[in-house]
Amino acid sequence: MMKQYDLVVVGGGPAGLAAALAAEKNNVKKILVLERDKYLGGILQQCIHNGFGLEYFKEELTGPEYAARFIGRLKNSNIDYKTETMVINITPDKCVTALNRQDGIINIEAKAVILAMGCRERTREAICIPGDRPAGILSAGTAQRYINIEGYLPGRKVVVLGSGDIGLIMARRMKLEGAEVKAVLEIMPYSSGLIRNKVQCLDDFDIPLRLNHTIIRINGKKRVESVVTAKVDENLKVIPGTEEEIVCDTILFSVGLIPENELSRKTGIKLNKVTGGPVVNEIRMTNIAGIFACGNVLQVHDLVDYVTVESEIAGKSAALYINNNISKRENSIRINAAENISYVIPHQIEYLEKNRKFIKLFMRVSKPAENVNIILENGDGVKINSYQQDIVTPGEMIKIVLPEKFIKNYIREINVAVKKECDLHVQN
Repeated sequence: MMKQYDLVVVGGGPAGLAAALAAEKNNVKKILVLERDKYLGGILQQCIHNGFGLEYFKEELTGPEYAARFIGRLKNSNIDYKTETMVINITPDKCVTALNRQDGIINIEAKAVILAMGCRERTREAICIPGDRPAGILSAGTAQRYINIEGYLPGRKVVVLGSGDIGLIMARRMKLEGAEVKAVLEIMPYSSGLIRNKVQCLDDFDIPLRLNHTIIRINGKKRVESVVTAKVDENLKVIPGTEEEIVCDTILFSVGLIPENELSRKTGIKLNKVTGGPVVNEIRMTNIAGIFACGNVLQVHDLVDYVTVESEIAGKSAALYINNNISKRENSIRINAAENISYVIPHQIEYLEKNRKFIKLFMRVSKPAENVNIILENGDGVKINSYQQDIVTPGEMIKIVLPEKFIKNYIREINVAVKKECDLHVQN
């Protein structure tokens, strides 16, 4: 039997919860959230450290506390949800197939679908680290779950490869649990996590960070016994003669996150090569009408607060789509990543929305810089707007607000760049 819903949200983490609640707030009646884990809240449930909610709630919360606020709202709403339910297929006409132990195979016909499946960690195999294959090699997120949810300490002498936020946080967590953290190794010449995490997790706990370093071999039979590290040059090639062996029993990998887009790819959604997530417009709609994307399945965020903001955009937009309260612009506007910008989301502006005053742009830079401006120019090189930044780094997402009044009908593209410029210039 085919069940019918106005909106199906795939994923019950912070993105899915915020999107579903925003959709209900904007008059969507029948909403279903599908979550493959046994509880709602996603990865937040194992993030017991504080630092969440400073942007969105203006107070400091732990991950479970942040998730609990949205779970409480969901359970007090008319939104349906199913946990331990795996979505196995989505068709372009928005038919969703899922399964669980209780219901078996579930077929759902929806007017709109929001993708909020999150992301996963890169593994040792993804970055091709040679050596033995003993026990004691884990992703930082797996180690976090072992400690914070399962109650197991995965090692005593630890080396962390990669300085992403979860690697920095787990370096501190392991030390707090009594482990010896020998070093955090980062192949790039800068930390890839938030500056505040580098300070609070490494500097405050005297954990050494070795930039331009990587692991070139793992040694051990039954259990990790040591790693061989080396320094790399500006081309990320190993410098001969810089090898050093570090005795350890555990290696934690924090070498990047990959958006979970197997379902998206299978559905025929166009993916961006830089982010790994779907190509979307300003309302977070993909190339398939009525299918939206938000959260870490779209782009990997460093702040869950930004996940919430983006997901509320997707939820409200899905409501407008379902209720036929949105129309296309006469001409779409491409948004291009230019000098020192890795990517910008949204990728294009396509819709008119009543009473919309601004569009939020999310982006990351390619390399660190200080005392710069984020410059927006049209295709003819005329400045649209400029945003001063004291410091930009690849580890920290940038969010800027583009006023609707600057989006002129004659503009066909907007180029976003980082430039050394102090003056503010805008078009007339």
